[in-house]
Amino acid sequence: MKNTATDFDVLIVGAGISGIGMAAHMKTKTPDHSFAIVERRENLGGTWDLFRYPGIRSDSDMHTLGFDFEPWTHEKSIADAPAILEYLDRIVDERDIRKHIRFEQKVLAADWRESDARWHVTLETAEGERKHLTANWLYLGSGYYDYDEPYDPGFDFGEFEGQVIHPQFWPEDLDYAGKKVVVIGSGATAVTIVPSMAKKAAKVTMLQRTPTWMFSRPAKDGIANFLRKILPERLAYKITRWKNIKLQDIGFKRARTKPDKMGEALHKRIRKSMGADFDLADFTPPYNPWDQRLCLVPDDDLFDAMKSGNAEIVTGHIKAFEKGGVRLKDDTFIPADIVITATGLKLAVAGKIALSREGVPTDLAEHFYYKGCMFSNVPNLAVVFGYLNASWTLRADINSDYVCRVLTHMKATEADIAVPVLDENHELEEDDIFDFSSGYIQRSKHIMPKNAVSYPWRLNQEYIIDRKRMAEDPVDDGNLEFRRHGANAKDGFEQLEAAE
Repeated sequence: MKNTATDFDVLIVGAGISGIGMAAHMKTKTPDHSFAIVERRENLGGTWDLFRYPGIRSDSDMHTLGFDFEPWTHEKSIADAPAILEYLDRIVDERDIRKHIRFEQKVLAADWRESDARWHVTLETAEGERKHLTANWLYLGSGYYDYDEPYDPGFDFGEFEGQVIHPQFWPEDLDYAGKKVVVIGSGATAVTIVPSMAKKAAKVTMLQRTPTWMFSRPAKDGIANFLRKILPERLAYKITRWKNIKLQDIGFKRARTKPDKMGEALHKRIRKSMGADFDLADFTPPYNPWDQRLCLVPDDDLFDAMKSGNAEIVTGHIKAFEKGGVRLKDDTFIPADIVITATGLKLAVAGKIALSREGVPTDLAEHFYYKGCMFSNVPNLAVVFGYLNASWTLRADINSDYVCRVLTHMKATEADIAVPVLDENHELEEDDIFDFSSGYIQRSKHIMPKNAVSYPWRLNQEYIIDRKRMAEDPVDDGNLEFRRHGANAKDGFEQLEAAE
């Protein structure tokens, strides 16, 4: 593919896990379709290249965060960012995908035009130059959060004279050796940063408003490493992947049906690390396990840091930031030279791209999900929004495979438009799109697409069921309409307008 080309069958937005996965699936399953990947940053990897805070790692095992087509072969299944980037780089190079990636090109807008069955895409380069591409399909692998700004809880840092840092914008030259550090937050980012910084800092305090359910597991998967010694690599990976998928599913469903039992099991594991008399108050949330995503503690690293005296957890509400530290409402004062605001991400839909049809803005919050992949009455557009109760890549894989099936069907039937048609007078019952109480989820529901109670007009959190449906249900299911553009192009657009 020449880098000067401007017209493609599929334009993939984002060169992270989702985008690279789609490109790899296309290479195998639709090799006769042209594609390009546009990536706003100068490197591939998405999240795993953007975040540079100490200890950054996966909070899912790499046998499920890895792709179904590429075995994870590292000894550690809870991997750090460099290992994940190495995995992605190898996939890109072995499958000759790198030449299809256009770095430092940010997608600003995409307008669907029925007359030529193409998305007309406006991009901006790092130098501020505007460029235009067209594509029959738009595949959004742009992630789920705002790359430009994190969630701002509105702290007033008042008299605090130290450094204030958000993990999304970590300074490369930060020297925290011998410093007192306060990490505000109790999610995966905070739980990762605290034990890592505690190795050099004088003291690291994780300041949480509300505790989080945590579970500890080895960073190495003993069964996976054993199977790799006695079985072919791909077979060992397949078995381990399915084992971990089933364990994730069983654990989530047990938490939902027997939350008290799950809570007892999680507490038992913490007491095994911290001692039988350890006070569990800082590890006892006011909600049930899996009402929010569990936090992973690999190899007890957080607990070991606490036992060493280099780290602590404090639960309380901030009263003020003062000279030399943080004052809580109960008058506790926590000394700090550096404050890390690990207070969460800000969600974004479709990479904040301005979508439109024939110049008319398209608000995805007014459209229903279709099979957790496409949207009602929006042609030739697919997206990846991973699972909350399992690894992101599980959805990326099944969505990529599904879109490849759709592309194959379109080629066989000489169609160039595929659109999930939902009548204006539908009687779909809406469902809560996310049954999770996490702050970043609750803050963003108003921008999320609609979710129906009944499949296929929903975003499920049931990978095992989704995987079977996406692979086996007919593509031409009576909801997904296929047609060619041409003389009836205007009628087709008007039909979709009427359906909304």
